[in-house]
Amino acid sequence: MIQILKLILIPILVILLIVDMVSFRFLPKLMGGTGIVFYFILIILGLEYYSFQAFRNVNQNVIALWVYILIHVLLYGGLLYMNINGRAPASSAAMRNSLIILSLLVIPKIFIAIIFIIDDILRLIQYGVSSLGNNTPDMPSRRKMITWLGLGIAAIPFIGVLDGIIFGKYRYRVIRKQVFFDDLPEEFDGFTITQISDIHSGSFDDPEKVKYGVELANAQKSDVLVFTGDMVNSVYTEFEPYVDMFSVLTAKEGMFAILGNHDYAVHSKLDAVERRESVNKLQDLQRKVGFEPLNNEMRTIERNGKRLNIVGVENWGNSEHFPKEGDLKKATAGVKQGDFNVLLSHDPSHFDHDLKEYDNVINFPKKMHLTLSGHTHGMQFGIEIPGLVKWSPVKYRYHNWAGLYEENQRKLYVNRGFGYLAFPGRVGIWPEITVLELKKKV
Repeated sequence: MIQILKLILIPILVILLIVDMVSFRFLPKLMGGTGIVFYFILIILGLEYYSFQAFRNVNQNVIALWVYILIHVLLYGGLLYMNINGRAPASSAAMRNSLIILSLLVIPKIFIAIIFIIDDILRLIQYGVSSLGNNTPDMPSRRKMITWLGLGIAAIPFIGVLDGIIFGKYRYRVIRKQVFFDDLPEEFDGFTITQISDIHSGSFDDPEKVKYGVELANAQKSDVLVFTGDMVNSVYTEFEPYVDMFSVLTAKEGMFAILGNHDYAVHSKLDAVERRESVNKLQDLQRKVGFEPLNNEMRTIERNGKRLNIVGVENWGNSEHFPKEGDLKKATAGVKQGDFNVLLSHDPSHFDHDLKEYDNVINFPKKMHLTLSGHTHGMQFGIEIPGLVKWSPVKYRYHNWAGLYEENQRKLYVNRGFGYLAFPGRVGIWPEITVLELKKKV
């Protein structure tokens, strides 16, 4: 009976915990960071329950089993110790190396668990059918073929994660899209915008590959080039080594930048005064590159009396953990009737959040025709096959997480990010340079 209960309860618990943690629904809200750690421990225990079964099925050596256990205790103990005694910065070597090891070990085990859960369901069905007879049935044992199948399938994500760490984080791609509008002035039909977002310069470890990405963005030769937040992980000094590299960027009608949640130095140990100084110095560096920072303000491009406004707000999103400095009313004070408006807002939740104390973009009285955001990074992990599959765990936290969306005749584009944060890689969600061409719908 105990074995049957394990077969039923453990997979259900693991699945519910993963879904609830990723969607940030119950315990993370109730317990904050402690809730995340609690979830992490329970999920790891569930995955290790299955992976240890797999290891034991193919290796009965007692010493090997104890070595397996010791290695995992040391690994998880060290990570737990780091969290309890103050989290290491996302760009630190300790955090980076821990996430590399953790990703290589945990992600493949998810697939082992899936195979074993399916096998457990089949074993339960077989047990149930056998119990209909007169004899007392025994629970069918796990077949070794299933173990080897699970290990074989787990090798695929292992290789994928390894590729993402070594190559994927700098596998820049240019995504071009035509975006159609009924009310786009003819003067701006064909107007192009290059968007980069989430540089996170404190994470870079290969300047030559970063340089290639910058030159690729510059090669698009768009009318404007915009940056939609998170130039650093914590403080302005992280971007100083890259000022000259990014200074090659140019655009015909100008370059514009806004702040993301990481740009406010809230993830540093600086006090309030020092954080504000870091923001000011970061924006000075942006100006050296050639960007014009937009802090709840706008700039206008005119053609034959028709106006296209680049509106930039400071960070605003529905998370209580990030700064809420954005002021859409202030930023759009100069908008006139008939203007075409492109809004730069780092967090895509600004587009359609349902908090009543602040106007979201889709219901704002002055129409923001196109909003450009970033922030999600596509979680740097997922599967995208154009026209077939588009999935990442981040969709359970941000329903607008990558690509083009539309609501209330207003469009949103979410960039997948130029850099990376914490996990030093990208698996299936590659760093993105976006080129959007505005087109008048005929």
